[in-house]
Amino acid sequence: MGLKGAVKFRVKTLNREVLQLTGTLNHIAANLNQIAKKRNSFDELSVLERARLNQQSTSLQQVVTDIKAYLQ
Repeated sequence: MGLKGAVKFRVKTLNREVLQLTGTLNHIAANLNQIAKKRNSFDELSVLERARLNQQSTSLQQVVTDIKAYLQ
């Protein structure tokens, strides 16, 4: 192989849906981390932060639904 052969390799790429899912999960994780940090310092959440939390919760539920649908 070293003298006469060629090394074959495959480039693994992720499809668009997986990349979007990964991006969404990373975004949700960052937001939840910020909320947890604030709550751990005993600060109260503002109305806007509560609305974002509800939005992120809904987004996370949709991601779970999408994953379940994809796997079936």
